[in-house]
Amino acid sequence: MDIFKQNRCIALLVGVILVCFSAISLFSPGAITEGQNTQQLDTLGGAGYAAAAALTEQQPPTAERMNRTAASTPVFYTSAAGLSHIWQDKHKAGWFGPDKLKLAKAAVKQPEQPKATLMKAPPAVQTTLKQAAAKGNQTVKNVSTASQHNPPLKLFFSRTKLLSQEQQAEATWSYAVSDEDLLLLQKIVMAEAEGEPYQGKVAVANVVLNRLRSANYPDTIYEVIYQKSQFSPVANGRLKRVKPNEDSIKAVNAALSGVKEVTDDTYFFLSLQLAQDLTVHHSRTYAKTIGNHTFYK
Repeated sequence: MDIFKQNRCIALLVGVILVCFSAISLFSPGAITEGQNTQQLDTLGGAGYAAAAALTEQQPPTAERMNRTAASTPVFYTSAAGLSHIWQDKHKAGWFGPDKLKLAKAAVKQPEQPKATLMKAPPAVQTTLKQAAAKGNQTVKNVSTASQHNPPLKLFFSRTKLLSQEQQAEATWSYAVSDEDLLLLQKIVMAEAEGEPYQGKVAVANVVLNRLRSANYPDTIYEVIYQKSQFSPVANGRLKRVKPNEDSIKAVNAALSGVKEVTDDTYFFLSLQLAQDLTVHHSRTYAKTIGNHTFYK
């Protein structure tokens, strides 16, 4: 203490050194606690200034002593409050809290997903497509009408079914349809199914053609229709009296063109309300009912 009393500048230097050591301890990792740095610096700084002030009051400085001290000892002009302020600013600048992290995460923009765009065809293209569709529908209609008014003149058969004109390469035998065959087929359909729906008329024509194909029945349309005890209009004379109507003609033409309302193995039909002989009903396999007619295999 005698040294401090003799030289006031040494006391100031010691106080500054203490302040520097305090600042170094504050900057060390693991020793930083918010709210304590300023308090420690202020305490140390206050203690240093208090010690310096006490020495100053006890030994007033002289001009000779001040000049000697200034020439030999550097003086650091700083304060604990100033160091505390600098540290707090640095500490705050480097601190990342949860709120700042959330803001940083929210700032990242998600890439926008490309949106599908439905491109409409130009009016001219739409018109062309509509015309093509209409033309296609008209073509199908024309083919259907042509088959109704102009039936094929030659039939193609395999061992098990009537083939279409496009399947003639698969045929095992063929049959040329004469005008007499065509009229006779139209009349039997009219006589058997005049009051039946159109599908029923086609089915009657299918049965006649199925018999023509089968080896168990005659080989011509005329012989199939006039086979004994097979079609009641032949026995009662109705076949000769009827005149085919438009539906009967269309139904026959459709059947000749390959339209089938019953399968190729269907050979019988009868009306259960009008038939007097029900042998077929009891001995044959049921296939289908159309209108008042029941069809059998």
